[in-house]
Amino acid sequence: MEIRTVNLNRKLNNINTYWTPKIVGELNNQLVKIAKFKGEFVMHRHEHEDELFYVIEGKLFIELNDKTLELNAGEFVIIPKGIEHKPYAPEEASVMLFEPTTTLNTGNVQNDLTLSDLDKI
Repeated sequence: MEIRTVNLNRKLNNINTYWTPKIVGELNNQLVKIAKFKGEFVMHRHEHEDELFYVIEGKLFIELNDKTLELNAGEFVIIPKGIEHKPYAPEEASVMLFEPTTTLNTGNVQNDLTLSDLDKI
C-alpha cells in the first residue's frame, strides 16, 4: 500500500455536482469523503452508523427534529445513529464526511439522491 498525502483543495476542484460524495480515503472500516453541498438534501437517519460532518469551506445547516445546527468553516458535528437530520446549504459549502463503509448517503430514504456506488478520487 502506498502512503501518500491528499490535497483536499485539489480534490474539491474536481467536483462539479452537489450532494455526490467522493471517497478520498479509508481507515478502520471508515470512509473519508468530500462533497460540495448546495440547496436542500432529504430528511433521513442512519440506523446503525454515526456520521461526522466537517465544514471545509462555506456554511452548512443541519436540521434536526428540535433545532437547526449551523456549522461554519473549521467546525464539525457528529450526528449519532438513529437521529433524523437534513443537511442544507443556501450557498455552496465544501464538506468532509467520516462514515462507516456501510453508510448510504440517504440513510433510510431511497430517492433520486441515493448513491450506492461512490467514486474514489
